Amino acid sequence: MSSIVVDIKDQVALLTLHRPDKFNAFNREMALRLQQELDACQTSSIRAVIITGSGKAFCAGQDLGEVVDPEGPGMARILKEHYNPIVTRIRQLNKPVIAAVNGVAAGAGANLALCADITIAGQSASFIQAFSKIGLVPDTGGSYFLPRLIGWQRATALMMTGEKITATEAAAMGMIWKVVPDTELLQQATTLGQQLATMPTTALGLIKQQLKGSFENTLDEQLQLEDKLQQKAAGTADFKEGVQAFLEKRTPRFTGE
Repeated sequence: MSSIVVDIKDQVALLTLHRPDKFNAFNREMALRLQQELDACQTSSIRAVIITGSGKAFCAGQDLGEVVDPEGPGMARILKEHYNPIVTRIRQLNKPVIAAVNGVAAGAGANLALCADITIAGQSASFIQAFSKIGLVPDTGGSYFLPRLIGWQRATALMMTGEKITATEAAAMGMIWKVVPDTELLQQATTLGQQLATMPTTALGLIKQQLKGSFENTLDEQLQLEDKLQQKAAGTADFKEGVQAFLEKRTPRFTGE
């Protein structure tokens, strides 16, 4: 079976990391396949994406056997050709990406979860910045996302110590959105994905652009960005439908256009 299992239903794409015997650790094949599937999600027929793992883990990070393999891609290629393109695709995807963390999320796996738009975790899930334990530094966008989510001090401590934290602790410090019972994780993630898939997709994609800009812009620059993106949103068919539905006191029927 493929290392990425794809299930599309109700305009929601469920992408499951599937190397359960390796705790879904990334090798080159899985990394490149995930990129391909994220590219395929650009189609307008998909309006939300969920990433989860199979078996007991979400993702244990990099398959270290590949790193030490003299015939393997090597660390430079792993970052440039595996993880950086995955993060870029998730952040540039003009629709919501949900991470449903079903178990341990370590190293690159933890930071994959954190670069999603909304992260939900099962109660038994855990997060660990495992890099320092083997003499490495965080990658897969971790040094960008983690301090923005939980602050400089907490991010520094977690990255330097490699301390494992529970899903409940992660939610309490604002690292993830919320924790749910393990048995309800996929159901709740799917329900959220289906909800987002019925919403104005273009506007949701523009929200992603707004939030990215908010960390880099001055107030004046952010106001200008809001103005620019609001004009785009106001020109969509979904905006017209939303206003008409409000005036007619009915539920809007958004098409994502």
